[in-house]
Amino acid sequence: MRVPRWDRRKALTPVCEQGRRTLCRRLGRLEGEACPCWDLEQGFLCMSTSTATTSAFKPGDHIVYPAHGVGRVTGVEKQKVAGLDLEVYVISFEQDKMTLRVPTAKARSCGMRPLASADIVNEAMKTLQGRARVKRTMWSRRAQEYEAKINSGDLVSIAEVVRDLHRGGDQPEQSYSERQLYESALDRMARELAAVEKIAREDALAKLSKSLALKKAAA
Repeated sequence: MRVPRWDRRKALTPVCEQGRRTLCRRLGRLEGEACPCWDLEQGFLCMSTSTATTSAFKPGDHIVYPAHGVGRVTGVEKQKVAGLDLEVYVISFEQDKMTLRVPTAKARSCGMRPLASADIVNEAMKTLQGRARVKRTMWSRRAQEYEAKINSGDLVSIAEVVRDLHRGGDQPEQSYSERQLYESALDRMARELAAVEKIAREDALAKLSKSLALKKAAA
């Protein structure tokens, strides 16, 4: 696939050639061709011209979107863009007070998924109790790797970040940047655990803290 180039004359619209034509909406306006599944965090919704895909999520379902964590599908809408009927999920992220519209045909390829299964949750909780695996590389490199894990949307990968950055009472304090990444990963885990087990976020945080305490006891 050809790497996108930026066309500054079109308000930084990503432009590239693909095997099939896609439409991209930036800030609510049609902007020509774009890489499919452009990151919604940058304000892009990339839509295939095909609308044959059946909706996999229903209103009321909780989902996980890699860049934003747990959200809730509040509806499925039909929108007409350039004469084409497009079906989109309307997703609410209450913690960020934000609403996204994601094309149903591109939801899976963008990494949007249902909540983790019980087996995945158990694996993530066991990961918290493992020994930290900190690479002997520069912090800037490790920080990028941790951020990539957090934004992957994978619960076990996020648990690895929490495990590696957690500090016990007898350990050196975290740096500011370490603390930011740790809290971001911990919040992602707590929100998904709360949604899976239908408990409050505070109760989910308490369960995570208990698992981290078992890690300390095992050490």
